Amino acid sequence: MTVYHGKILAGNKKFGIVVSRFNDFITSRLLNGAVTTLKKAGAPDKNIKIVWVPGGLEVPFFCKKLKSQKHCDVVIALSCVIRGGTYHFECVSNELTRGISQVALETGTPIASGILTVENLEQAIDRAGLKHGNKGEQAALAALEIASLNDQLSGKGKPSKVRAKKK
Repeated sequence: MTVYHGKILAGNKKFGIVVSRFNDFITSRLLNGAVTTLKKAGAPDKNIKIVWVPGGLEVPFFCKKLKSQKHCDVVIALSCVIRGGTYHFECVSNELTRGISQVALETGTPIASGILTVENLEQAIDRAGLKHGNKGEQAALAALEIASLNDQLSGKGKPSKVRAKKK
């Protein structure tokens, strides 16, 4: 049996981070968590490209642009959408997540999502480093792992060999 496990090592991978400026008091914390995690995994500054965009709806377009210009092997998408009193929350949340999925499938680029869709500011703060950890950090860990898995399944890396035990 061949089993594939992603490694949490940056190696020579290039990472693109697209982060929305809307709610930047939250997204800047997500970005800090993501960058810190990538650096701890060995990514040098020159292999991390950060693109600030106005809001969540612009995130998918710039994820695609980073890949089309060959700036990265994997993209991390960071945004925070907080529910308000109108239907706008559902529109932005749905289009943002749909757009990211569409870009990943169209380009073959792994995209790790650090998208917060929350009911209120307290939930956003909790997910940007308090009670529920930092979702930017978690997205960076996922990016490292999926970059490694992508290499393995493309024949560039070695899978783990698991042997069945004899009874």
